[in-house]
Amino acid sequence: MNIDILAFGAHPDDVEISCGGTLLRYADEGKQIAIVDLTKGELGTRGSGALRMEEGRAASQILGLVDRVNLGMADGFFEENEDHLHQIIREIRHFRPKLIFANSIRDRHPDHGRAAALVARAAFLSGLPKINTERNGIAQEAYRAPMLLHYIQDIYIEPDVVLDVSAYAEEKIKVVQCFSSQFFDPNSTEPETPISNAHFFEFMMGRMLQFGRPIGVRYAEGFTVNRTLGVSDLFHLI
Repeated sequence: MNIDILAFGAHPDDVEISCGGTLLRYADEGKQIAIVDLTKGELGTRGSGALRMEEGRAASQILGLVDRVNLGMADGFFEENEDHLHQIIREIRHFRPKLIFANSIRDRHPDHGRAAALVARAAFLSGLPKINTERNGIAQEAYRAPMLLHYIQDIYIEPDVVLDVSAYAEEKIKVVQCFSSQFFDPNSTEPETPISNAHFFEFMMGRMLQFGRPIGVRYAEGFTVNRTLGVSDLFHLI
């Protein structure tokens, strides 16, 4: 395949919460997008791994994804090792994206920063032809995506680049609400978490307002980069 965007998340809902507006915008422009979840989020305080898989399928339909893959790594216990690197390399070489999104480089949940480092390393190694991988019994060619961006999650990190998602902010909330087991439910008897309180969606909107303000738009989503950005025309920055 040759898709436009491949978004990785340590858990189902990581991508939607952090860059769902970006995916909606590019899906609306006809871009081909896929998500790879590293785990099923089975250690989450609320819900279950099986339920979160169902919720992910509902979110995928709204996002118009071409595919969604779950690698089945152990929630809370996956590590940056050869096996996990090879799993991610296989997906990158299969989808051959122009742009990769990965978890925040550091965050409240330790899985997020660990996933960020794991995906970033795999994205580099994917371009080395001496690393041999197969997917479904078919040998793969080396491939390195031109760009990797880390979305920003719970902890505020100053972004290197922000994208206007003003037209998609409300729809993003609907996508995130597909993961209903994780968010506010006045009838739930499960323990409260940092994202299950009644005002979490206000926080999400406020974060998008915060990212939008410096560029003069209502709502935006922010990303960090691990290499120098270049443009062919400085007027593209206006």
